[in-house]
This record gives sequence, structure tokens and C-alpha cells, in this order.
Amino acid sequence: MASAAEQLASSLNFSSLAKAEELKKRIWFTLGALIIYRLGTYIPLPGVNPEAVADIFRQTQGGVLGLFNMFSGGAVGRLAIFALNIMPYISASIILQLLTSIVPSLEQLKKEGEQGRKVINQYTRYLTVVLALFQAWGIAVGLESSGNVVLEPGLFFRISTVITLLGGTMFLMWLGEQITARGIGNGVSLIIFAGIVAELPQAIAGTLELGRQGALSTGIILGVLVMAVAAIAFIVYMERAQRRLLINYPKRQVGNRLYEGQTSFLPLKLNTAGVIPPIFASSLLLLPTTIASFSQSSDGTGFLATMSAYLGHGRPLYIVLYVALIVFFAFFYTAIVFNPSETADNLKKQGGFIPGIRPGERTADFIDYVLTRITVIGAAFLALICLLPELLISYASLPFYFGGTSLLIVVSVTMDTVAQVHGHLLAHQYEGLVKKAKLKGGRRK
Repeated sequence: MASAAEQLASSLNFSSLAKAEELKKRIWFTLGALIIYRLGTYIPLPGVNPEAVADIFRQTQGGVLGLFNMFSGGAVGRLAIFALNIMPYISASIILQLLTSIVPSLEQLKKEGEQGRKVINQYTRYLTVVLALFQAWGIAVGLESSGNVVLEPGLFFRISTVITLLGGTMFLMWLGEQITARGIGNGVSLIIFAGIVAELPQAIAGTLELGRQGALSTGIILGVLVMAVAAIAFIVYMERAQRRLLINYPKRQVGNRLYEGQTSFLPLKLNTAGVIPPIFASSLLLLPTTIASFSQSSDGTGFLATMSAYLGHGRPLYIVLYVALIVFFAFFYTAIVFNPSETADNLKKQGGFIPGIRPGERTADFIDYVLTRITVIGAAFLALICLLPELLISYASLPFYFGGTSLLIVVSVTMDTVAQVHGHLLAHQYEGLVKKAKLKGGRRK
């Protein structure tokens, strides 16, 4: 028999959405914030020649710049004020997560709950400023050394560029926090999601244009559409997949009352690392291509040019290294974000235990054993999803936006946002039931 929560969930529809005023306000706020973000990606940096920027970007779009341009919704290719996007904040968050497992003081802050999380968030903001300053200064110096891109090179251009790019990143960081607090979904993830989705129509139109010109056959285009639908369904299935460990709690007595033993589950996600491994792997592999495009060895005789040739999309060395890096970062990041020993200690303090496993160290070893094996499946899933589009990009000349990383981000963010909308609707339904119950109780009196 279905529970009360399941019955409520099955009754959710568009009429219940229309009645949830608080949820509608959150959705409108989120849409307004994302529109502001998209407008900012079209405001160019001061003192830059847009035509020269477009020429340089066409030569280097296969490298890291192409990856960052995808995340920024085209802001990098236009050298807009949001060219750095939210990437310094994401990098700072990952660095703080790594330091939390190494530095004892940060680890203690993490255990302090909400107050410790606020302090770590403040450290993340400070580190974001530092990273954005270095990246903005590097962009300013690189633009001055790229021919006729800068109209009036000099110290004033560098300072204005650094201030503009830093201000853009800090504004997006603030905007993401506002979306998380006052809107719906995770603000930072939605900003990246909006950038990718905004460029998808252009990529689809480019693919259809290639089909019209005869560069791509109709069968290939249809096959890509079928593969995209199948890949999305597969991603949804794997992202929702969990390995649930049974947890038992013994009987306990509080005062004169005896409480029965309870049973719950410890859910272990199949893909604990999320989209971090493909992003890291892509960035590292595309770095030689980007450096080679800016170096003097563009004639194909230098070491970097040779490396970029071997690390081209679809090349055997690229495929092998790509899969190896994805697997490595999947295990590495899972080890960072999930601590079996800490989980086992928390279970022991709460009186919970896994049937047949002794609490404490044995429980930690068992959780680590299970987590390692499901991470193998998760890493294989990430490698498969990211590898198939790479082959299509190489052999079918499809747009860069059909990469596995973009699909993973779009599907994951969509699932998280829909889950939050669902949660708000459930809360609204519960509030309605409580009000009705109070009214009925008042009438009986």
C-alpha cells in the first residue's frame, strides 16, 4: 500500500503548481536572474577589438577555450564581462574540499555544522577573488600580446580588464547565491546550465545546416538524435542509481517508554563524483592544444604542436588518456567527498549497525569495500558517456556542444531542479492538508 507521501506525490500536477504562490515567485526570480546573466554575456570588455577576438577564437576553439566558452554560454568567444564566468568559484570550492581533508583546522570546521560551513564558504569567496585576479591579469597580458586585439595597450587597459573580469565573477557568485537562497535549484549549477543550453540551438542549427549542405547524411543526423535520447535516458537511470546499505537501530528505552528497533538505509550513489572527473580530464588534455595554438610552433615542427596532433579528438592516445583520467578523478574525488571512517563513527554514535558487520573499523572497511566497487561502475559510466560523443565529434564533425560533459551537466542540473520543485509542491500539499485538518478540528468543537 502506498504511503501518504507517495499518494501526495502522485497527485501533483499543473493545477497544484498554479496554487503554489511561493514556488511561482521562486521560479520567476530564478528566470529573471538567468536573463540578467545572459545579457551580461553580450557586454564586451572595454578597449578590445571584437573582430580580432573572433579571429583568434576561431583558431583556438578546439582547446581549453572551447570548453570554457561552452560553460560560459559564449562569453569567452565574445570576451564579455562574464568571460571568467563562475569557474574561479568552482575551482576555489574544489580546492577547499581538498584542503578540508588535509588541514585539521578546516576538517574541524566542517564538523561544526552550519556555523563551520559559513566560515568555509567565506574562505571560498576569498580564494575566488585571488584566483579571479590571477586569471584576469593573465587574460589582460595575453590579449596585449595577441596582435591587434587591444586598441590601446598599457597599464590602464590591464587594470580595467582585471577590475571588469573580477567584478563579473563576483557578481555571478553573488547571483548564484541569491538563486540558491531565493530561487529554485542550485544557483551556480544553473548558471553553467543556462550557458550550455543557450548555445545548444545554434549547435543544432549548425548540424542541420551541415545536413542540408550534404556534409552530413540524414542517417547520421537521425542516429545522433537517437543516441542523444538514449544517452539522456541512460544518464538519468545511472544518476538515480544507488546502493543502499541496510542499517538497523536496536531497541532503546527513554524514561518509562520503550522504543522499538528501527531500520533505515545508507544510500551510496553510483556516481558520487558527479561531473567533476570529465571536466578535469578535458581541461588537462586540451591544455597542450591551447598552448600550442598560442606558441610560435604553429608550423607543426615543435614539441607542443606534435603533442596537440596526437591529442586531437578521436586519436588513440587522446582516448586512452581521457578514459584513464576520468577513472582516476572519479576515484580521487569520491575519496575526497565521502569518508567511510567518519560515516562509520557517526553510525556507531547513533547506535546503528550494518547486520553481520561489527560497528567501528569493520563497518568502515565494509563501506569502503562497497563504495570502491560501485565507483568502478560509476567511472565506467562516465567514460562511456564522454567517449561516444568524442568519437562523433571527431569522425562526424559534430559541434562541440554535443560532448558528454555538457549532457551530464544539463541532465544532472535538470534532475536536481525538478526534485526541488517537487519538494516545494509536496510541502505546499502538506500545508494544505494541515490547514484543512485544523478547520475540521475547529468545527467539531
